Amino acid sequence: MTWSVIWWQMWDIFWHLFMLSLIAIGGAITVAPDIQRYLIVDNGWLTPMQFNNAIALAQMAPGPNLMFIPLLGWQVALNSPALNQLSASAPWLVWIIAVLSAFSALLAIVLPSSLLTYQLASWAHARRTRIGIKAFKAGLTPVVIALLVAAALLIAQGIPVVNGRLPQITLTVLAAVLVWRTQLHLLWLIAGGALAGALGWV
Repeated sequence: MTWSVIWWQMWDIFWHLFMLSLIAIGGAITVAPDIQRYLIVDNGWLTPMQFNNAIALAQMAPGPNLMFIPLLGWQVALNSPALNQLSASAPWLVWIIAVLSAFSALLAIVLPSSLLTYQLASWAHARRTRIGIKAFKAGLTPVVIALLVAAALLIAQGIPVVNGRLPQITLTVLAAVLVWRTQLHLLWLIAGGALAGALGWV
């Protein structure tokens, strides 16, 4: 029974992320709201803080921002009651399954969108002068921005309120303007946000 629960959970996550990958316009972070709903609200496999921590860690680490996906797969496996039953008798097996869950989640979010992007990019490049292709590319910009804003609002909901929402909103708007208008490295903005949190401003 334990094994069937573990494999069903891994398959369910794989299939859900596989389908989301096909609509992840602008990167995996744009489907974070639906991943949050699926993992936290619908199934209760993660807490909001665990979800936010995975995204924050992936943003700070070098590499693509989609690295929060395998972190979520890893954490879901470690939180699984079925897997915890194995921890006493075979702790090494828990880590192996957690690694498999992380790689399964990563493969699910990367493979379909990569194949689709490759095919569509080749097709669109061959027809790049057509007005329909230019209009499609221009129309994607507001879609991506809206999805990123939705992801940011979702993450903000899981952050404890210290001095009201105004300092958080101000810091968010300031960071957005700095990214838009300057060449300031994102690590400085992350460090500034961490400092503001450590000082209890937000």
